[in-house]
Amino acid sequence: MPNNISYLACFSLLALITACTDPAEHTQTVPQPPKVPGEVYLTPDSPKIAYVKTARLSLSQHPLLEPLAGKIIYDETATSRISSPVAGRIITTPIALGSVVTPATKLVELDSPDVASAEADFIKAQADLTLANHAYERQQALYEGKAASKKDLEQALDDVSDAHSDLQRAQNRLKNLHLSSSQHDGRFTLHASIPGVVVERNANPGMEVRPDLDKPLFVVTNLSKLTVLMEVFEVNLSKIQVAQKLSVSVPAYPGEEFQATVQYIGQVLDEQTRTVQVRCELPNPDGRLLPGMYAVITLTSRPEELAITIPLTSVFTEGDSDYVFVAIDDFHFQQRPIEIGLRLKDQAIVSNGLKANDRLVTEGALMLRAEEEVETTNTNP
Repeated sequence: MPNNISYLACFSLLALITACTDPAEHTQTVPQPPKVPGEVYLTPDSPKIAYVKTARLSLSQHPLLEPLAGKIIYDETATSRISSPVAGRIITTPIALGSVVTPATKLVELDSPDVASAEADFIKAQADLTLANHAYERQQALYEGKAASKKDLEQALDDVSDAHSDLQRAQNRLKNLHLSSSQHDGRFTLHASIPGVVVERNANPGMEVRPDLDKPLFVVTNLSKLTVLMEVFEVNLSKIQVAQKLSVSVPAYPGEEFQATVQYIGQVLDEQTRTVQVRCELPNPDGRLLPGMYAVITLTSRPEELAITIPLTSVFTEGDSDYVFVAIDDFHFQQRPIEIGLRLKDQAIVSNGLKANDRLVTEGALMLRAEEEVETTNTNP
């Protein structure tokens, strides 16, 4: 009987101790994701989530090299630099800058001694030919009446031929100057030679001009079509081809791109700079681009040559290898080695290690790398 009483007392004491135990001591621990090398888990309430930015990757055309510096200039196939072919003095007000002209538009008028001389030579040549013809007719009549020798007749015929040649030369000179044979005032009118806009003018009223001036009197061009001029290093020549499409941007219109086409690749290498001059056709239908503007030219791959382009902010280097983080889900990130085919100023063209539709961590990669090191250290004390 005493043994039963002792047993009941011990059981009651154990029950009392169990009832007084704190319930929190029996709460189960929340399971944590497994610690896998190269992977990082963040909790949903982690403040670090706000510093992680991701972007979905896709295949696209990509830059072939760093953007090139260039300059917008006139299209020489649609530009005319007009000078006076004769010496003289400007006697009218030259056409204003910005004027739209055609080949018949009058630019300026000169009072020219050269034109007066050409007109006088033509009049004299006409008179000489008339006189030579009369002399020939007279000699022919004398020869038929046996009053003149054959030699005199032949000399008169030769004089007619010479006079005719002199008249032809005088006519050709007037024709070259676009002068009428009936004009006798010594005036010369300078006309536009192509349709376009007057973009430069170096002529003023009363100015004395001559054919050998350093600058043309007028520059007329078609501003709807311009040229982009750039210098390409010889090591990059294999990436440039005629008819290749380019993107052009200018400081005047930030964030906007204009399309150009490679028109001509120079055939001579500059030995000092090791560059080749490349000309590109640049349409300018709205006239917003202006000759003289500096430009930045971007060369991209052909439409069928696609690759993954990523920002350099997503890349970190360890040893000789490059790495990025890819988001498996919103809180799970995986470190991945990549191979970079071309590294630009702020972009990288990936040749291996990433594929389309991957969610790349574009910002916060170094923070995730530091978190990975902390988790590894805690796992392996």
